[in-house]
Amino acid sequence: MLPTILAVIVFLTVVAAVFTFGAALITPNSTLGARLRALGGPQRQVEQKPALKERIEQALDPIGKALPLSPADVSRTRGWMIQAGLRDASHVNYYFGLRLLMGAVAFAGVALFVGLNNPMLLIGIPALGFLLPRFFLKRMIRDRQQRIRLGLPDALDLTVICVEAGLALDQALLRVGQDLHHAHPDLSDEFHLVNLEMRAGKPRAEALRNLVDRTGVDDIRALVGTLIQTDRFGTSIAQALRVHSDSLRTERRQRAEEQAAKTTIKMVPPLVLFVLPSIIFVTIGPAVIQLIRQLGPGSGK
Repeated sequence: MLPTILAVIVFLTVVAAVFTFGAALITPNSTLGARLRALGGPQRQVEQKPALKERIEQALDPIGKALPLSPADVSRTRGWMIQAGLRDASHVNYYFGLRLLMGAVAFAGVALFVGLNNPMLLIGIPALGFLLPRFFLKRMIRDRQQRIRLGLPDALDLTVICVEAGLALDQALLRVGQDLHHAHPDLSDEFHLVNLEMRAGKPRAEALRNLVDRTGVDDIRALVGTLIQTDRFGTSIAQALRVHSDSLRTERRQRAEEQAAKTTIKMVPPLVLFVLPSIIFVTIGPAVIQLIRQLGPGSGK
């Protein structure tokens, strides 16, 4: 018995070693494979295959282009993609292609596992798969707007310091965008785009309005209105930014107090559904069991 076990162990060890060296030699990105190929002499360069993300995008692009879409739908979706931080024009085709693909996969799954006899599932689940990418896109927009909203007061404070130090508003926005690159990357990218548009020749008011369209944040809209009025009437930019920064901090504190006040209401459903039944079972359960034993059918025996 022992020699048989040793023979099996040796056989498996040899097979594993041969498989490991073969896989290392064939795999393009393996360090061991590269060294073995270098020792073996000049070899032809292995063609790099596209990554999985690129393959998916190449598959979704023709599907999105094949959909009959109106220019209004494309323009609205393009605005949503920009607000989510996806500025490439091809992302619109990927988005529509993903919606159609998820709807088709959901329909095929329902037809395969449930059958064609349930029209409610055949309509509801593919519709859910078709609408799911839009839900995630809206969630990305809300998260990005929240990040921009949280970083705006800090950006205004830095802008006030730069303006009071003698920088123009354009240079102040550029410097603030550089300083906030790691703390608030979304806001930093937007300030960088504003500077690029103004360098390209766009008026400051138009570049700031484009900032509002790209973000969709109400605080940015109020800030842009303040800057445009300040530029139009020639008043102090530093004073206007300081007042606006104070108001934004007050609004942020009020939002935090509002969220804190909502926590008591939000805690009621978990308490009623999870905590209260456990308390009832622990406190009243033994008494109920005792009553059943005393008053049950077998209590007289």
